[in-house]
Amino acid sequence: MLALSLLLSGSALAGDAPDFSLRNTENDDVKLSEFEGQVVLLSFWATWCVPCQVEMPKLQEMHSELADQGFTVLAISTDDSRSKSRVKPMIKSKGYTFPVLYDTDTKVVTQYNPEKTLPYTVLIDREGNVAYKHSGYSEGDEVHLREEVDKLLAPASE
Repeated sequence: MLALSLLLSGSALAGDAPDFSLRNTENDDVKLSEFEGQVVLLSFWATWCVPCQVEMPKLQEMHSELADQGFTVLAISTDDSRSKSRVKPMIKSKGYTFPVLYDTDTKVVTQYNPEKTLPYTVLIDREGNVAYKHSGYSEGDEVHLREEVDKLLAPASE
């Protein structure tokens, strides 16, 4: 009964975000824990995902505007080994400056999003807790996402 009531409560907080290590486009290991104390947006996407391509410029805008406030976007490509080679050229051609990580075996996306729907967004607060999740992208979703990010970046009121 308690589990059912927790499930139905609609609480946005889902607990600690699992740490992970993935390679970036420069073949360096990047760990989520390296961003401790920051608000982190995990964006799971793929080069073949049209809604992902529509969402990414909006994520770049947020990343550029809010990086100096302790916010970062980690774009996690779920492209498999066959399409992975398209990731770096696409990122470069679009001028994206946020870190891009490869999850070719979908180990990390499975931890956060077992259904593996794309795009999939996870916001992690400064304490490392999952604060917000969103599946898919429709025009205007970035407005609500920005509100959620702003709440997490706001100084704690006493």
